[in-house]
Amino acid sequence: MTRTLISSGSPFEEKIAYSRAVVVDGWVFVSGTTGYDYATMTMPDDVADQCRNALSTIAKAVGEAGGQMSDVVQVRYILPDGADFEACWPVLQEVFGAVRPAATMIEARLLDPAMKIEIEVAAKITPPAAPA
Repeated sequence: MTRTLISSGSPFEEKIAYSRAVVVDGWVFVSGTTGYDYATMTMPDDVADQCRNALSTIAKAVGEAGGQMSDVVQVRYILPDGADFEACWPVLQEVFGAVRPAATMIEARLLDPAMKIEIEVAAKITPPAAPA
């Protein structure tokens, strides 16, 4: 079994002892990802913008693992206020409209009150076909 750890560069990963993503045998498990822009360590106030940032970070991690967002088979959305979820739907439609992974939305408190959404995914990367 091969195991690869992927980091987004977030200081939280070292402080809390986790990886942004772990790749095992073609599976990519991306940790709960919030709306931070990790280049600037800022987070927008708007939940849809946080959703977009989280999905961008997730896409980068899945890409580093050799996959793409169309490889996502499961997604979990965690929001402290479930009423905010509908504002994210257009963003989710852009990213997952053709993919339609299995999904669950959970209402739960997040680490920081400024965080309005956290997203985690599992993806299965199919290796490229061998040349004939």
